[in-house]
Amino acid sequence: VCGDSHTSTHGAMGAVAFGIGTSEVEMVMASQCILQQKPKSMRITINGTLGKGVTAKDVALYLMAQLTTSGATGYFVEYAGPVVEALSMEGRLTLCNLSIEMGARGGFIAPDATTFNYIKGREYAPKGEAWDKAVAYWKTLKSGDDAVFDKELCFDAADIEPRITYGTNPGMGIGITETIPSDGGVGFEKSLSYMQFKPGQQLLGTKVDYVFLGACTNGRIEDFRAFASLVKGRRKADDVVAWLVPGSWAVDKQIREEGLDKVLAEAGFEIRQPGCSACLAMNDDKIPTGKLSVSTSNRNFEGRQGPGARTILASPLTAAAAAVTGVITDPRTLL
Repeated sequence: VCGDSHTSTHGAMGAVAFGIGTSEVEMVMASQCILQQKPKSMRITINGTLGKGVTAKDVALYLMAQLTTSGATGYFVEYAGPVVEALSMEGRLTLCNLSIEMGARGGFIAPDATTFNYIKGREYAPKGEAWDKAVAYWKTLKSGDDAVFDKELCFDAADIEPRITYGTNPGMGIGITETIPSDGGVGFEKSLSYMQFKPGQQLLGTKVDYVFLGACTNGRIEDFRAFASLVKGRRKADDVVAWLVPGSWAVDKQIREEGLDKVLAEAGFEIRQPGCSACLAMNDDKIPTGKLSVSTSNRNFEGRQGPGARTILASPLTAAAAAVTGVITDPRTLL
């Protein structure tokens, strides 16, 4: 538990992890216990195989559009199925990170070989015989074959393409080739007015002012590898301001060890100091009023990236495509 709603990120390790308030932090520090109502259980199964250019971020944005931002309220979500099992650890961290944006208390994925390989050899991981014992125990931390969930949902990977948001909550999203709906219920018109979009509008080709790669959603090494792979051999669009912010100093170090900083520099990008940055307009990293940002962060609320800033949530590949073309671009056309 931690005083940050995106603590659910740790669910990628098979942990029951969730955000709490400051008074609850006090309770945990004093007693190592916390009083909670047991949440309902939901399993989301995603079948099939993800297509070219489709990432864990796109899966999460798709689920948020299907369930809405309150569709998982009161639930703890377990992600399952072939798509989830095939995700890298970084992808799983991204998916669990965004559980909170569907209203869920948290989300998690049963630990498996991918989890154990990711943890093995790290600074605080058990070593030797203790490691073997730990893995044997961790393998038991999964739902039984006869487990019954309060709610079961199934989706098909074939229905998921690179995604973007068009409104002012993460559930207001579309496939990148789709058009904005003609009606979206309460707050729809106000949201579109803020974003300066219209019902039925296609966003492909829309001019972009800022691109942000980072946040606890997409500030990991895999995200920088993806971004670098798309911009390699290309150049940043002259009229785009790009902020590339590692999620931690460990990621920053790995970026430099792998030479990704050089690839990015050749394409006209620079790595900024690790932190939250433009995700929530910290320090001076604010998107100016009225400017349009393609962001890999987790929230696109009014003013989230700066007063009057307009935010489109997207994957690192979609952000990279916008950064080099200067407009919203389907990343699959550049891969």
